[in-house]
Amino acid sequence: MKIPQPIRVFTYSSLVLSILVLSGCNTNRAEQKLAQDAKQLEGENFDTDLTFNSVTLEDFDQEGRLWWKVKAEQATYSRDKKVARVKKPTGELYQDGKAILAVAGDGGEILKDGERIFLRGNIVAKDLRDGLTLQGNELEWQPKNDVIFIRNSITGNRRNIKASAQKGKYLTRQRQLELEGKVVAQSKDPDTKLDAERLVWFVDKQKMTSDRPLAIVQLKNGVVTDRAQASQGEMDLKTQVLTLKQSAQLNTTNPPLQVSGNFIRWQIKEQLVSSTQPLTFNISPDNVTLSGRQGNLNLKTKVLTLVGDVRGGGGPRQSQLVSDRLVWNIETQQFQAEGNVRYQQANPPLNLFGPRADGTLKDQQVVVSGGRVVTQFVP
Repeated sequence: MKIPQPIRVFTYSSLVLSILVLSGCNTNRAEQKLAQDAKQLEGENFDTDLTFNSVTLEDFDQEGRLWWKVKAEQATYSRDKKVARVKKPTGELYQDGKAILAVAGDGGEILKDGERIFLRGNIVAKDLRDGLTLQGNELEWQPKNDVIFIRNSITGNRRNIKASAQKGKYLTRQRQLELEGKVVAQSKDPDTKLDAERLVWFVDKQKMTSDRPLAIVQLKNGVVTDRAQASQGEMDLKTQVLTLKQSAQLNTTNPPLQVSGNFIRWQIKEQLVSSTQPLTFNISPDNVTLSGRQGNLNLKTKVLTLVGDVRGGGGPRQSQLVSDRLVWNIETQQFQAEGNVRYQQANPPLNLFGPRADGTLKDQQVVVSGGRVVTQFVP
């Protein structure tokens, strides 16, 4: 059964669509208006004489292709025949003539022009192309705009990824899920959890991004082993690579250290940490600090490599090391430094200069070699 097509007089519908294109401070106002519209629909006067059982409602796009189809146990029209209230609706959204989304709920309303469909209670929406499943309590479906709004909690599941938030919207053509408010995204392999206030899930690209502060933890047997945070970041779900940007920080337990900088790339599965920008490593319990313009760390072998204006210091006697390149073994504190090497210690006072240096800081055994070497004993 097709909804009647009288002249479109829903002035508040066009107002809502206009508000939706605004940004910034108008976002909350638009959402409030949508909520008001939904409440208004609940208060519509419906005519029991216009009640039909086991109905199928559908509409077509301008090219005559099926646009959407909704089946319901029962449909009741408002007295002005502009709204159909449905019970136990199940439906499909079509895009370019192909079914791409299946939806279901306990009840809802369909506006007479078919451009807005509301579903309420136990909402389930499944993308037929890749299996993404969305669940929530209130859904607004705008077929013409290729968008679904889900309010009053939303959960998205696909393969081993689960994400939840207070609200969200799904751009069906771009296959892009935008989540807002207490966002939590979890992955099973490896076991990680991401928290943010806003998150965009590019479903087909298997990526998640956040332009707001985010935090992520890795767990083993339910116990947190590593933590990371930044002002913004990106997660590649396929390769399990986390990219942290601006005020980024990573804390690991094995080995126990902290990495900080404005750009950190964490390959979770491979246990590799790297950056093409300046970064600092604070290694405990040895109380050693190392920094460079770029570098990488293998968490398996516990070997750190830094390049460009490398500086290090700490250990029992607060030794200082400067070089162009440094390879550092975190467990043994053994190092190989190359290029404009300078080693300094306080007790006994000593300065060493040369092209290359090998040794350990903790026992202050350092050999400078490779050409002209200068040794300064400080009185």
